[in-house]
Amino acid sequence: MKKAVYLIMCKNFYSALMPSRVAMPLYVCVTCFFFLYAVGLAAQSSPATGSLHDTEADRAEEFLVQYREKAMKRWSQDIETLEQRDVVQRDPEGAILFIGSSSIRRWDTIEIDMAPYQVVQRGYGGAKYSDLAVFAKRLIHPHKYNALVVFVANDVQGKSGDHSPQQVEECARYIVEVSRKHQPQSPVFFIEITPTRKRFSAWPLIRKANARLQQLALSIPDVYFIATADHFLDPSGNPRDELFVDDQLHLNSNGYKKWSTLIRRELDEAFQ
Repeated sequence: MKKAVYLIMCKNFYSALMPSRVAMPLYVCVTCFFFLYAVGLAAQSSPATGSLHDTEADRAEEFLVQYREKAMKRWSQDIETLEQRDVVQRDPEGAILFIGSSSIRRWDTIEIDMAPYQVVQRGYGGAKYSDLAVFAKRLIHPHKYNALVVFVANDVQGKSGDHSPQQVEECARYIVEVSRKHQPQSPVFFIEITPTRKRFSAWPLIRKANARLQQLALSIPDVYFIATADHFLDPSGNPRDELFVDDQLHLNSNGYKKWSTLIRRELDEAFQ
């Protein structure tokens, strides 16, 4: 109200002192100035309904919608079991957090094989990158770790429901984002998907997924790709059956020793 009275007074004042051809344009300029000033004050005083960061976070998680229902139905109980371990087990200081599929879960000698590194083991059988992304925050946020190591091998099996290499990369990228926001200084390592006798017919497509993971690691600082495949293939390019248990899918003790040597070497180089 006060501003309106002031503008009327200004109009009358300028009209009395100046010719109309000058007074009117000047009055319009003053009116526009006060209008813009008022809009600015209103914007500053209005409560924010969301931030740019929130918007970006929402967009980053939009792609998870296509995976969430299936992941929750299939794996909720397994994730809850791991969360119960988070409650009763205290993480060692400076630990390496291992997450992923059954090759992580079945690694019974991980504490011995990965020494002197301290480890936290949070794998569940059958995991895919898609559901690992859905559960990433629940698996990662409870922990403080010097590095995150990820291994998942079930997205590409040579079946009709396989995920594409692009989907694998997209989910892996999201896992990196979750880790980076939680612990910005902790590097992330992706272990190459292993060539196995059981799924060797799908190896050409698995190699494409591995290539995507490798490119992801090359594109983001402090993200690493641990190349292992060549060590699990014989000179003829076939899987080394002596490194696997009878199902020709999971590693045996010798396979895990081979794995741990390669993983420790990459950790050593990253922490030098």
